[in-house]
Amino acid sequence: MITPTSSAATTNAVSGASDGSQRSALTSDFETFLRMLTVQARNQDPLEPLDSSEYAAQLAQFSMVEQQVKANELLSDLALTLGAVNLNQLASWVGMDVQVAASFRFDERPVPIFANAAPEANRAELVIRNDQDVVVDRIAVPVNNSEFEWAGVDATGNAYPAGTYSATLASFKGDKLLTEAPATVFSRVVEAQVGEGKIMLKLDSGVEVSADNVTQIRTGA
Repeated sequence: MITPTSSAATTNAVSGASDGSQRSALTSDFETFLRMLTVQARNQDPLEPLDSSEYAAQLAQFSMVEQQVKANELLSDLALTLGAVNLNQLASWVGMDVQVAASFRFDERPVPIFANAAPEANRAELVIRNDQDVVVDRIAVPVNNSEFEWAGVDATGNAYPAGTYSATLASFKGDKLLTEAPATVFSRVVEAQVGEGKIMLKLDSGVEVSADNVTQIRTGA
């Protein structure tokens, strides 16, 4: 789903109407100026013809008005083209899997998780929280690994319920906690929209993230 924000859509509509109104007014002025110049040339006194320098000045004004009309039309066409490009850019995100540090959707299948331990750490734990920010699982992982897999089962082998979870990687040196950094997970983009000059992506977990925070993209399976 591609959703331009209401403010952006309203701005585009107002801008389009304004551009059309301005171009229409400018074209009307141009046609009026052309008719006046033609009538002036047709009805000038043969005994006192229009001064050549004045006539040249009016022709120059005519040329300037003509060029302004053409420039306005080109700018309007360019604005329409840029709008189409923005929509194409939004459409390219939908259906893609993006790697980002955000909550993810667990549907009772193993979830690949990516994170790096602190350089000075000698042990690390993958920490899983539910949508209430309650820790539901802690898994000891090698400090040299950067890719892990959460099976989504507890110590007795029972699967955790389907839902939204988040992951962090806690780095320790001995018993001292050094850092607990958000881990990244691939999630499916279900909606894209433009707001405040940036692209916002809605993931299948219901979370919205900025496209600027995406670290990797792959084709959705």
